[in-house]
Amino acid sequence: MAFKMNNNLSVPSDLESVDMLKAENLFDLSFYAHKEIFEGTHYAWEALTRISDYLKTHLKPALHNKAVGSVYIDNMVFIGKGTTVEDGAFIKGPAIIGENCEIRHGAYIRGNVIIGDNCVLGNSSEFKNSILLNNVQAPHYNYVGDSILGNKSHLGAGVICSNLKIAPGTVMIHHEGQNIDTGLRKFGVILGDEAEAGCNTVFNPGSVIGKKSLLYPGTQWRGVLPPGTIVKVTQQQQVVERRF
Repeated sequence: MAFKMNNNLSVPSDLESVDMLKAENLFDLSFYAHKEIFEGTHYAWEALTRISDYLKTHLKPALHNKAVGSVYIDNMVFIGKGTTVEDGAFIKGPAIIGENCEIRHGAYIRGNVIIGDNCVLGNSSEFKNSILLNNVQAPHYNYVGDSILGNKSHLGAGVICSNLKIAPGTVMIHHEGQNIDTGLRKFGVILGDEAEAGCNTVFNPGSVIGKKSLLYPGTQWRGVLPPGTIVKVTQQQQVVERRF
């Protein structure tokens, strides 16, 4: 038996019983240096409210990175060994950046950011009040605000994690017939481990994407996407003779 979502996507019924809004069902935290931030949470997004306090107690500023060209790095920043920060990057604290990361040209880190190991933060990409686990790829023209990106998750070029509702009020999650109030005025997206978003995908506030799911380029998504599923986008095209 399958259930049908409002975007005509059907998934196996054995996924219905999985409470995928919990951190342990979205991420493998075994090798994440900052897994403590998720301890005791009921819903994964609760970790977003802990970032500031976590950094106050765990951040010990130190720069072990290699800088290429002219970069700006605030005082309240830790960067691990093997990480490269390229020319034009701007890193505002407080922030923790792990080992063997690439902070590419023009990346903008606005503070209250926790980044794991082996991550890529790319050209003209912006990050604020977010958590990146290990091996995250956000390499080209991305906005990541008030979001959590799981292990080996990937954002295609131009992916936007929209974090603020146009309408007043806090962000709501619609899941399994329930409306869950997150209590957050700003909340973008949670990507489970190995989830991927194609180029120019836009995540509306309060999106939760299950492990190993995939969204085609150009998707506009809102809500909960079960693990192991694909969002396909189709469009009508018409080819006509050009008149001169």
